[in-house]
Amino acid sequence: MKRKRVVLLGATGSIGDSTLKVAQDIPERMEIVGLAANSNASKLAVAANKTRAPAICLVDERKMEVLRSKLEYEPRILVGEAGLCEIAKLEDADMVLIAIVGTAGLHPALDAIETGKDLAVASKEILVMAGEAVTSAAQRRGVKILPVDSEHNAIFQCLDGRPSEVRRIILTASGGPFRETRASELGRVTVEDALKHPTWNMGPKITIDSATLFNKGLEMIEAHWLFNVGMDRVEVVIHPQSIVHSMVEFADGSTLAQLSYSNMCFPIQYAVTWPDRVPNTLPPLDFSTLSKLEFFPPRYDDFPALNLARRAGETGGTLPAVMNAANEVAVAAFLNRQLRFPQIWQTVAQVMDRHQAVAHPDLDAILAADKWAREEARRVVGK
Repeated sequence: MKRKRVVLLGATGSIGDSTLKVAQDIPERMEIVGLAANSNASKLAVAANKTRAPAICLVDERKMEVLRSKLEYEPRILVGEAGLCEIAKLEDADMVLIAIVGTAGLHPALDAIETGKDLAVASKEILVMAGEAVTSAAQRRGVKILPVDSEHNAIFQCLDGRPSEVRRIILTASGGPFRETRASELGRVTVEDALKHPTWNMGPKITIDSATLFNKGLEMIEAHWLFNVGMDRVEVVIHPQSIVHSMVEFADGSTLAQLSYSNMCFPIQYAVTWPDRVPNTLPPLDFSTLSKLEFFPPRYDDFPALNLARRAGETGGTLPAVMNAANEVAVAAFLNRQLRFPQIWQTVAQVMDRHQAVAHPDLDAILAADKWAREEARRVVGK
């Protein structure tokens, strides 16, 4: 069995933590050969000392002294955005796992593909913004894009390479903290309320996205590109227990689902060891203690994020990038208490309405649309 040599971009976030756990759990199948982080130099040093990765990258040059002072060995050190692209092209790596939030992962993702490495994708933005560019580059180079998101990894497991017979892809959503909150009360939601996620422990941006359901909207667009399935065949169902991670309904009416406890180590391990399944120390499901599995339709009118995402995905071109960028600005404004909770999706809708979508955009057009949407969203927030 060949050991997968992995470069981990976003080593100090929650996905980074889980990836390092997986590497520790299955050392005979996975080796970390590169680590990158934005600015958390101390945590990057701890991870580097533990894995002894031959190459590491810190984007924020100002923290370089902190990093050097805490390293217990001498890896090759790369710096800045250029360093991020450099480490993504690391010669002896087989796979690059991207867990960077936002647009920063786009260039490294394309660089990894161009140098013939498989991509494990944990950050939605890459496929939401540049799905067409990334998937066609991967096809051209003959490399795989493996999903790390628990929902897409579940679909990947259910499909097992048979996208043509799919009738529907059904993404499950926990429903977030306001699953049962009346629409009239959403305007009174505080930042603290929105950060209380019922099942997952994630960073503030993704937690707010789960509360607005934008997270699920981004996942719909991601599924469309990953599995080459029309937006009209991607659906969402609310499943509060977060045990069923997603389902695929096939042409004959049968449905396959993937179930496990809510732990990101499961999908990360499968992405790294695919097509093999490898024993680990993760807890298996105990069906005798699962009292119930519930499913409900989403409240589309009360949480418009899903319809906005469907529209962005169906229109395509630069509109998904615009939706994503406007949402990032709106979420940051909500966290800074400049917007009320429902104003997050109202801001995104306004920015989307003002955008003239460009079809089949290249990377420059995508980044230009992203920049325009951020400025436009800031203008809306300022009013």
